[in-house]
Amino acid sequence: MVRVAYLVSHPIQYQAPLLRLLAQQPDFSLKVLFGANTAAGIRDPGFGTDIKWDVPLLQGYEHEFLPALAGGALTSVRPLNFGIGRRLKRGGYDVLWIHGYTRLSHILAIVAAKRRGIKVMVRDEAHGANVRESGPRERARRAFYAFLTRMADAFLAIGTLNHDYYRRIGVPETRIFSVPYAVDNSFFRERATAAAHRREELRRELCLAPERPIVLFAGKLIQRKGVMTLLHAYSRLSSDRRSEPEPCLLFAGDGQQRSAIEEFAAASGWKSIRVLGFRNQTELPALYDLCDLFVLPSLYEPWGLVVNEVMNAGKAVIVSDRVGCGPDLVKPGINGAIFPAGDAQALAAAMAALLRDRNTLFCMGKRSLEIIGHWSFNEDLMGIRAALAYLASSAS
Repeated sequence: MVRVAYLVSHPIQYQAPLLRLLAQQPDFSLKVLFGANTAAGIRDPGFGTDIKWDVPLLQGYEHEFLPALAGGALTSVRPLNFGIGRRLKRGGYDVLWIHGYTRLSHILAIVAAKRRGIKVMVRDEAHGANVRESGPRERARRAFYAFLTRMADAFLAIGTLNHDYYRRIGVPETRIFSVPYAVDNSFFRERATAAAHRREELRRELCLAPERPIVLFAGKLIQRKGVMTLLHAYSRLSSDRRSEPEPCLLFAGDGQQRSAIEEFAAASGWKSIRVLGFRNQTELPALYDLCDLFVLPSLYEPWGLVVNEVMNAGKAVIVSDRVGCGPDLVKPGINGAIFPAGDAQALAAAMAALLRDRNTLFCMGKRSLEIIGHWSFNEDLMGIRAALAYLASSAS
């Protein structure tokens, strides 16, 4: 049996169900090594509040929290973990799987693994759309990637852009394996279905007129997410820039730009713009079911797992061309649209075109369900098995 150690910064709500699935497999064993214990709650600077996820993060798989020299907020340096090499040797691991290669502790873990003859798999979110460097920084970046491609034996691509990025930094095609970024599809699909019977009740709770379509954004209300682009695009849906647009616009989240959104809504006098605050994992499916159209207008987004979530509720989706999941999950004219990041006019046009016909939105939502059904933990499992088989063959 192949013994795999999985190193990740902290417990992540999206990963927990996948780790439980991997722990059940008979052909390999999994031990998760966490850099920090945030299961009891974490201060999230993006949301600007303390977050405690309402889904189990540590159940159903073997795990350990690594000791650290430096604690505090999670950064590329903190926590600085130690003792990884001893644990790799003591556990008799065949493979070290790293999630995120820019953390100092993870780089040290890669070196420790290679010294002990342990194969290394790397999974990361990068797609390079925001990389605009030159001079010494560019040379340092290239040197680091040369080191990474030499030290890592396999790379797990979360999607098309991530796969292409690995190829650009010099990773051979034979060492890249598809392990797509996925969520627990059953969790979101079942909860969205269950929420449908009280959809109108939720409308009334939020004081939303039953005949008005609903546009939803869910995530951190920060500049990188492009929330102001969405707000300005929404204002363009007004016939005269004074009367309320027909759709309602909901922001489920919190963050630095919440006050700007609320000030815009107050100045306009429109009651159709609502900021709902942070919503936890079990609360989101009801909002996904409620909305007619979901928009993720990020100026840069490594992936955008919220898109996976809302597609499981059968909804049409608009994303910017800087959202990593776009090429894989959003098919223009089929289940949504893609617009140039930061272009409020283009986003307004895309929103107006989709909101014009609710039957079109319904049909696009059905296509979203079909697409996301093939982007799941099953594909992750197949990709991980393929990578492990490759590592085993290369070791012989």
